Amino acid sequence: MTSELERPPLQADERTALIGWLDLQRQILRWKCEGLSDEDAHRSVIPTSPAMTMAGLISHMRWTEHTWLEVLFLGGDKKQNPSFDESREDADWHTDGRPLTELLAEYEAQCTRSNEIVAAASLDDIGRHPDFRSSSANLRWMLIHLVEETGRHAGHADIVRELLDGAKGYY
Repeated sequence: MTSELERPPLQADERTALIGWLDLQRQILRWKCEGLSDEDAHRSVIPTSPAMTMAGLISHMRWTEHTWLEVLFLGGDKKQNPSFDESREDADWHTDGRPLTELLAEYEAQCTRSNEIVAAASLDDIGRHPDFRSSSANLRWMLIHLVEETGRHAGHADIVRELLDGAKGYY
C-alpha cells in the first residue's frame, strides 16, 4: 500500500485545521479499502468482534457522521439511522453483504454532506436535537469528536487490513 495523503497546512485557521484533519482520517479509511474484494471487505478477522470488518467500519463511520452532524447538530430525524436501532446491537456496523463500493459511495456522500453542514455554520453553534444531551455541544466539540472517532477507527482499519492480506502503511 502506498499513499499520497497529506496533512493539513501547518499554518491554518481553526476551521481549516479541524476539517483538514477530519478529511485526512476519512481518506485513510477509504485508502485502507483500496484493492479489497467484497469477500475480504466482509471477512471478520477478529473473533471477539465479528462485525469489525472493513465494510462494517465504513458503514459505522457513515452513520457516525450522520449521527453527529445531521441528527445531533441539525436536530434531524434519527429514524433512518441504524445507530439508534435498539432492536439490533451495533446495527450501524451490519452491512447485510452490501458491496464495498456502495458503502464507500454512501460514506463519501455523507462526508460531503457533513462538510456542507460545517461550512454553513459557526464553530460556536450548538446542536439542536432536543432528546440528546450530546446535542448541547457546540460544532467545534462535535468536529473534534469526529476527528477522534474517525482516527480511532482508521487505526482499527490498519489492523484489520494487515490481518486480511498483510498490507501496511500510514501515508
